[in-house]
Amino acid sequence: MISNQILQETIDGIHAITKVDFIVMDVDGRVLAKTMEDSPANYEDAVVAFAESPAESQSLLGYQFFKVNDDKQIEYVIMAAGDTDTTYMVGRMASFQIQSLLVAYKERSDKDNFIKNLLLDNLLLVDIYNRAKKLHIDTEVKRCVYIIETKTEKDTNALETVRNMFSSSANDFVTAVDEKNIILVKEVKNSETYVELEQAANVIVDMLNTEAMSSVHVAYGTIVNEIKEVSRSYKEAKMALDVGKIFYSDKNIIAYNNLGIGRLIYQLPIPLCRMFIKEIFDGKSPDDFDEETITTINKFFENNLNVSETSRQLYIHRNTLVYRLDKIQKATNLDLRVFDDAITFKIALMVVKYMKYMETLDF
Repeated sequence: MISNQILQETIDGIHAITKVDFIVMDVDGRVLAKTMEDSPANYEDAVVAFAESPAESQSLLGYQFFKVNDDKQIEYVIMAAGDTDTTYMVGRMASFQIQSLLVAYKERSDKDNFIKNLLLDNLLLVDIYNRAKKLHIDTEVKRCVYIIETKTEKDTNALETVRNMFSSSANDFVTAVDEKNIILVKEVKNSETYVELEQAANVIVDMLNTEAMSSVHVAYGTIVNEIKEVSRSYKEAKMALDVGKIFYSDKNIIAYNNLGIGRLIYQLPIPLCRMFIKEIFDGKSPDDFDEETITTINKFFENNLNVSETSRQLYIHRNTLVYRLDKIQKATNLDLRVFDDAITFKIALMVVKYMKYMETLDF
């Protein structure tokens, strides 16, 4: 079904060229779009009678009536003001234009449903290739799936902005599988690498901030070579979005390839995580330290265990930093100046973050 806005824009354009006034009605005689100020009175019964008749066009009381069908079923009735041959010709052109729009929108809807089912693994392998062939979708193109999460549900401005950004390529598809996430299945040229994918993600974020006034998070999966693998890239992007919320909350763009150890931790069962924390810290949590100590630990890790650089950035004496590290060692039996101990502590911090995130989902 075409929106009333599209119908209005279509007849406005034809009216501007031909100066012929139009009214578009549904089969029950309700006005959907018009180019004149006042609608003619008592035309509902005439429209209903025409819709039920076998005629494809009819001249009545100063108007030309035309049917617009969708799969042999009448969808709209167009009334063109005037009973001349010119009016008839223009009316036929208008009905043909709207008929073409119906076909285009139906094909877009069919493609949209196909992409949704493809992403959600709802299609058999043979169905994927058969339906792709019918819909004229190239199956051998390289693609990558982006998930664009908006802050508000049903952000139609953001959805339309993304669609406009990628409308030029027949192999790019934009859809939505839930209320908050916009899905972009993007064609990847043979010359493009993950550098270009990151650049595309930055363009999406900047454009949505500017055009749609929408703050978003973007995650994307790996490049796949065939259409049957698109669902894998989607699952990767989905994992990247979730892992990014836990471990990289300061970033608004997350790539599956850059998740690092966070990807492994995300797949651990919670009982195993609890067991790990208990064994390493004897039931305590590594984030139980005060804010000053936590800041010291994070800065120490950021500077690759470099004592001098960390103390400089924290504006503290080197000995003060050493004292804090000694204090942490006494509390945990882990010396963060030793690489193995630092790795254990870093992983423990990430595990605790993951556990807390999962607890919030339970509520």
